[in-house]
Amino acid sequence: MAGHRNTTPYPQGRLFPDALMREVRKRFLQVERDHHGHERLYFDNAGGSFRLKAAVERFAQIDAVPDNTERIHATARELQDIQAAGVADVRLLLNATGGSVYAALTASGAMFEMVRAVAQNVPGTNMVTTVLEHPSSYDAMERYAREMGRELRVAPSNRATGGVDVDAIVALVDEGTSVLNVIHASNISGAKLDLEAIVRRARAIQPDLYILVDAVQHAPHGLIDLQKTPVDGINIAPYKFFGCRGSGFAWLSDRAAALPHHKLSAKPADFWDLGSTAPWQFAVVTEIVDYVCWLGAQAPEGGPAGDAAPGDRRARFEAGIEAIELHERALLSRLLNGGDGAGAVPGLRAMPGVEVFLDHPDLTRRDLIVGIGFPHLDCTSAVREYGARGVTVYERSASSLYSRRMLESFGLVGAVRVSPLHCHSTADVDRFLAVTQDIAQAFAAA
Repeated sequence: MAGHRNTTPYPQGRLFPDALMREVRKRFLQVERDHHGHERLYFDNAGGSFRLKAAVERFAQIDAVPDNTERIHATARELQDIQAAGVADVRLLLNATGGSVYAALTASGAMFEMVRAVAQNVPGTNMVTTVLEHPSSYDAMERYAREMGRELRVAPSNRATGGVDVDAIVALVDEGTSVLNVIHASNISGAKLDLEAIVRRARAIQPDLYILVDAVQHAPHGLIDLQKTPVDGINIAPYKFFGCRGSGFAWLSDRAAALPHHKLSAKPADFWDLGSTAPWQFAVVTEIVDYVCWLGAQAPEGGPAGDAAPGDRRARFEAGIEAIELHERALLSRLLNGGDGAGAVPGLRAMPGVEVFLDHPDLTRRDLIVGIGFPHLDCTSAVREYGARGVTVYERSASSLYSRRMLESFGLVGAVRVSPLHCHSTADVDRFLAVTQDIAQAFAAA
């Protein structure tokens, strides 16, 4: 399979050409108006991304078919082919070979099952995770460490980078560590963990270490390559990756898939699905991969993503993800630094009355998430002010079970999370900055 190209020649990103930007927006639903037709700016894609029109249409088409896949007639065989293509596309998305693909109701459920299987069946004295994990990872690790009588070791966050240092994680791993569970990118700061270094250095200490990764937040924004980061389990959520809710996927290595787990007794040892499959789940994954491959085929000639061979689906997928990464990095730069020219609204970094949290200057180490605050306005009230102005963002508050542990590690009581998507334009960013400036001015100290 193809290797990862180098996007570092564009440290501030690279926007889609105007024509491509228009084509991208046409492929998504509700980019400019909500389902009631009301105009709005949706900057909460980290909580559930815009849906591809093709994914929603395919979902409806396939879910309307009543036939069971475990039959021998023509429609059943058609559904089997759809499922097989989706399984192949999950592997392609991850650059994974072998192992087992597990389709679940949610990515959180899949993570709990993976943690349980490893914790209950792999010997050790301790389990390692980080303070930035989603509750589906952290709580599973905490529960099964307690049940198995093992020490849970938690790597702290770095308030300068918004992530977790490789050294902080590796320092907790020893010969008694049975499982390491890490998030690919923070869903509060957008900071990307150096997964390649984490895997390499942790396995140098404990060669048999099982490693599980939560890639739900990172998958729509950056490339995943399990050939470079050979982990034992990883999950993704299509509803945060241009797809539909009610679906989660995980991939498990051969040895992880073979661990005892909940399954029907007559099924193969490495089979993880329970009950009848939902073919639409797999059809939607294929639509997502098709879209990213289409985007990769539009890459500018001579660019870092422009050398994808026409017949190489993984190469085109890589090209598409890298185009997304570069466009989103350019949007992140504009959010932070503002636009050019007379009359441009200041970026968040220079805007009076606005504080940017966890603002690491190296944008190559960040996905498209920004946390901000207003000195005279709590985050929940700020979100309401944005809503009153036609902008949807999300409050990360210490009162939330999804936010408290991570925020406290950063020394924050709350933040307004801003999470655009690659189908947004610079005009969208400029509109957001103007609304932010309006809120800051309205609530400035008397």
